[in-house]
Parts: sequence; C-alpha cells; structure tokens
Amino acid sequence: MSEKPNILLLLTDDHGQWALGSYGHQELHTPNLDHLAATGVQMDNAFTPVPVCSPARASLFTGRLPSQHGLHDYLASPSDEKEGRSWLTEETTLAQLLTAAGYEVGYSGKWHMGGDDVPQPGFDSWFTLGNDYPVEHGGAHRYCDNGRMRVINGRKTRIITDQALQFLRRRDQERPFFLTVGYTATHSPWRDRPRRLVDAYRGGSFADVPDDAAYPFGRQNLESTEPSRENPGEALAQYYAAVTQIDEGAGQLIDELEALGLRNNTLVVYTSDHGLNCGHHGIWGKGNGTLPLNMVEESIRVPLLFNQPGRLYEGQRRAEFVDHLDLFQTLAAYAAVEPPQDPGFNYPGRSFLNLLDNSEAIPDWRREQYGEYGPLRMVRTERYKLLMRYPDGLHELFDLWADP
Repeated sequence: MSEKPNILLLLTDDHGQWALGSYGHQELHTPNLDHLAATGVQMDNAFTPVPVCSPARASLFTGRLPSQHGLHDYLASPSDEKEGRSWLTEETTLAQLLTAAGYEVGYSGKWHMGGDDVPQPGFDSWFTLGNDYPVEHGGAHRYCDNGRMRVINGRKTRIITDQALQFLRRRDQERPFFLTVGYTATHSPWRDRPRRLVDAYRGGSFADVPDDAAYPFGRQNLESTEPSRENPGEALAQYYAAVTQIDEGAGQLIDELEALGLRNNTLVVYTSDHGLNCGHHGIWGKGNGTLPLNMVEESIRVPLLFNQPGRLYEGQRRAEFVDHLDLFQTLAAYAAVEPPQDPGFNYPGRSFLNLLDNSEAIPDWRREQYGEYGPLRMVRTERYKLLMRYPDGLHELFDLWADP
C-alpha cells in the first residue's frame, strides 16, 4: 500500500457557510460535518473568488482567477459547453498535477466546467451526472460513466455517494488516491428532497436566517424570481434537508475510509463552490441573484473543513482569509507537487498547509480578500468592502463593522 497521503475532496454546490452547525447554525442537523470540524481544522474566513458555479470550480481546479482561466460565468447550455470540450484545455488542473505524481484520480458528481460527458485529462475514473437540477427526486438521470452515456435511477446524492464508494473499493491499492465528490442537493429548485428529512424542518423557527429587507439596489434575478421565494418556510425546510442529506453522504464516505483502513492516511476536505442566500438581504441565490451582480457575504463565504487524524492539529478554528486559489496550492503542497513554473502563468494563491498542522506560523499572510465576477471586482478587509463595477458603476464602499 502506498505511503503517500490520500485526498478526499467533498465539493458541494451552493452550500453557504452560514448553513452548517459548526459555523454556529442552531437548527441544522449536520453531525458528520460538525465532527470533521471539531476534530480537524475549520477556516472561519473562507471565500470563493467568484460567487457562481462554473468559474468558481474552475478556479479551485486551476488555482487561477476567471480573468486568467477564461471561464467567467456558469455554463447554462450545451452550446456554452463548447460541444463537449472542457474550458480548461489550456490550464494544468489539480487532477493532472496529482496524476503526474502517481495518484489515482477519480470524480463522482457535478463537474460543470464543460465536457461533462467525456472523461477529462488527469482522471482515471469519471462519473458525472447531467445538469438537470430538478431531478434530485428518485427519477431517471443521464450520466457519464468513464465515457459511456447511461441512465440510472435514484436520488442524486445517493447515486454520487455510491459511485464514490465504488471508487474507494476498486482503487489501485499500490497508489495514493485523489477523489472529488461533487454533491448537488443544495442547488435550486428547493423541492423534492426526502420527506423523512424535510418533515424534520417544517415548522421550524428558521431563526438563523434574518428577516431582511430587499437588497438596496438593482432588481431580483434568476433564483430570486422563482416561486419558491413566495413560500420561504418550505424552501428553507427543503434547503436544510439537502444539507442534512449531504451530511449523511459524507458520513458514509468517512465510514468507508475507516472500514478500509484508510482513514488515518486520508485528508478529508469539505467545501462549496460558493455561498448562497436563502432570503438574506431579500435574495434567493448567489452572486447572480441580483442585477447588478452582488458580492454580499452570504454569496462569497464558503465552509472549509480539513480533517486527518494524527496529522492535523485538532480543534483549530483559523481566522486567516483564504479562498479556493489558496486551497489549490495547499492541496498541491500536501501531495508534494508544484504547479508549472512558467513566468507568464501566474498563480495568485498561496499554500496554508503549515496552518493546518500548526507546525509554523505564516506571519505575512494577507489581510484582504479579492473577488471578481464579470465586470464586478471586490476587495475586502476585516472592516471594509469595496465593490467596483466597470466601466460605469455602481461603485460601493461598505463599513462591515457599522453595517454588517
């Protein structure tokens, strides 16, 4: 068996940082993820560099900003997906780096960066579901299994988990593995989640979601215009159920690692591509829930947990500003690989691996967080957030202490 460390990356779709027990939510039932936080490292100020699906995922896998990798917004149709080709063909992805270092690399779940139906470079195992979001219910799903298009029945979360479990059981035991599990249950439309979970939240107080007035500029867009906003209690019950559903899948994967004797040599990472508003600021959705586009805290903050028994310093809650560009560098450093050293190929992120095992402080860590989405640019410090919309505005400066 390989002595190199394994990596299990759980990459959820639309899971806001606020919607997790370990981050202070009082009503959600997330025992497995809370356990990862309590016995691992939780980053309290983790951000996405772009608050929408496809470019956020591309930034995580390439370590580069949308203005560098070229994918600026979510892919909404087959024509957007460049006729089955990935948008990342000119980038070196984390999967390719780890494959070159001897890792067996697998994917199960949502990809959403173009070429979903074709195994992408760097992956030994490839299972992706089509982007037909309304079918979290127990219906038929089109999927790609290592280049073969098939149909499978069941709930997406269970299907994605089952395929990930198969990867763990069938892997090459002489090689370390890097497995990404792309859950989708928290994505809209917020309906049709398992009744056994939804019923537990119906009639709840939902006190962790502020009863906010509408966002003070522009207009509602996309998910913010869906009928679900007219029944916020039901939509929240469905969203909470989805979070718990994902928590159950995470628990199954952790149990399997333990059963296979892999737990102590596997880094488990949990994060989301971006955040989500569920009525916060009057918004339902993320950065494109309003026009002009937004960078409210709920859109840009993501959960970020790390756990490996015996390797990471347990029970840490880190306050440093980190994002998916840094996560790319951290996972690369964990696997002892380096991104291409090309002077014209800049990587804005930085590894924070030393923070995770508490082996060394990083005294010059940055004190600001940057973001971009289309014509919108953001810089955020502990106190202030500046938004610039090019070329004509609206530009905004927020004092987050005075107006959180």
